[in-house]
Amino acid sequence: MAATLSAPVVFVCRNNGFAISTPVKEQYAGDGIAARGVAYGMHTMRVDGNDVWAVLTAARRAREVATGADGTGVTKPVLIEAMTYREGHHSTSDDSTRYREAAEIATWRETSNPVRRLRRYMERRGWWGAAKEAALVAAGPQGLLVAMGAAERKPKPPMPELFTDVYAGDALPPHLAAQRADLEAHIAKYPAEYAPGAH
Repeated sequence: MAATLSAPVVFVCRNNGFAISTPVKEQYAGDGIAARGVAYGMHTMRVDGNDVWAVLTAARRAREVATGADGTGVTKPVLIEAMTYREGHHSTSDDSTRYREAAEIATWRETSNPVRRLRRYMERRGWWGAAKEAALVAAGPQGLLVAMGAAERKPKPPMPELFTDVYAGDALPPHLAAQRADLEAHIAKYPAEYAPGAH
């Protein structure tokens, strides 16, 4: 439907190599999920899902293509297949070592885990290191509570921003435009109940 209607939507498939306990090679024939997007006529990308920068780049490009901001002016759906690996069990009732070797998991954790990869990247650039990590660990829960308290004291965004995170400009669908008008009328009727600048 998205392809036939040229819907400006981005689908992300996180292909972790398993369907619960069944490896994907026993789930489907062919070359992953990306080939299906092409078959549906969707702009399709496959990306290393363990590389934060590759995923970010793909997501930005997908948004441009989906919204027509890529210079075409035409909206269309996009499929991103992020190739990754499920390090943990599928659920609390699953023991993934029954269908894959513990050594396989350990090797992946050491070589491809996205958190470790990002950490190594940050360390090479001097953005992170043992001293910063020790300070973070030493701060412990108290540091988290201080950060949460500071975040909670920040002023709330103005109410109209409820309507600005999905649609560009003032081009709201009629039902959302009506909701925005109702909210503005409500705030105007009860201004004492809302912080200054809420509307």
